[in-house]
Amino acid sequence: MKNAFLRRRLILGTAAIASTLVALPALAQTGSVTKTDIQKSPMSAGERLMRDNALTSRILLLYTAAERRLIQGEDLESGIFTQSAEVMRDFVHGYHEKVEEDDVFPIFKKTGRMVELVTALENQHAAGHQLTDKILAAAPGIANSDQRKALTDAMHATVTLYGPSLARESTDLLPTLRSVMTPSELDALAQTLEKAEGEKLGAEGFDKAAKKVEAIEKKLGTYDLSQFAPKT
Repeated sequence: MKNAFLRRRLILGTAAIASTLVALPALAQTGSVTKTDIQKSPMSAGERLMRDNALTSRILLLYTAAERRLIQGEDLESGIFTQSAEVMRDFVHGYHEKVEEDDVFPIFKKTGRMVELVTALENQHAAGHQLTDKILAAAPGIANSDQRKALTDAMHATVTLYGPSLARESTDLLPTLRSVMTPSELDALAQTLEKAEGEKLGAEGFDKAAKKVEAIEKKLGTYDLSQFAPKT
């Protein structure tokens, strides 16, 4: 019965997508396509959480680049570090990690799946929050050598902490959601996460956080991906 239900969902979903694709050219020819004509597809819980992880990774890349340049003796404005850490505090700790702890991790504990990994991630969340506090405290005083070292140490520790965590979460934990939840439970979780994003971050919370990260990348000079291509 379950397999038949899943096949029926797949057939219906495929038909809906096909009908939409067929209709789009006709709409485009009449010039009547608007934002309301093409609605965003509902975002799954796993997709939303992995998207959040990707934004966290961009903050880590900012930390890595800024740390390297500070160690090389460059003078960087403290706002780069303060603004990066504020996104980490508000988006990552205040929203993303909170919904994981409240709405995602309990699912694995209840089913007895990946409990050791979940416990490790919870401990790392707490450690990450403390490191962000250290970055925010040290950033305004980077002209002082001791504060500068405290800042680089905290950024380096954050990258070291979160790199493996994000990788394990995105490859092991989040893909497993489909095997521990029913389709209706997954839909309900997606709605819960969407609601939490609005409540904790306001309208278009992710987009606003991503724009802040993009602005910092441009200020730091790391936004243009072409600069990272190997020289030929």
